[in-house]
Amino acid sequence: MNRTAKHRTIAFPFASFALAIAVSLATVGPAAAADLTVRLHGIRAQTGLVKIAVVGSQDAWDGKAAPVQAEGAPVQGEDATFSFKELKPGEYAVMITHDENGNGKMDTNVMGMPLEGYGFSNNPQVMRKPTWDEARFTVSDSDVAIDIDLH
Repeated sequence: MNRTAKHRTIAFPFASFALAIAVSLATVGPAAAADLTVRLHGIRAQTGLVKIAVVGSQDAWDGKAAPVQAEGAPVQGEDATFSFKELKPGEYAVMITHDENGNGKMDTNVMGMPLEGYGFSNNPQVMRKPTWDEARFTVSDSDVAIDIDLH
């Protein structure tokens, strides 16, 4: 009988521990994520492909890392909407190019100025590629919608 009592004493703390672990695992939900909707305005040429990249770091902004998500679509009107699903909370920026002639690159003039459409999150009014700080925005656990005007 003494042996059974010891067994119960040992089993009870183990059962409590196991129950605590099970409850904590059950209450942990999936990691917070949000959807990003990007609305483009001012698509001037009705040819080619609009390419959009969502980046999540300075390195990705500088082309040293892959975007978090990217899409491309043929042009169908002066406006377009893209959706990016399940972004983790953090800092992001969006860059858009419109490859109007379908040659796979951004065409520029002799001064290096783009001849095809482009745009960035926050619509910074600069005569160069904006910095990461000028284009970045915050995504929390709520869905986000941004508007970008193409130039």
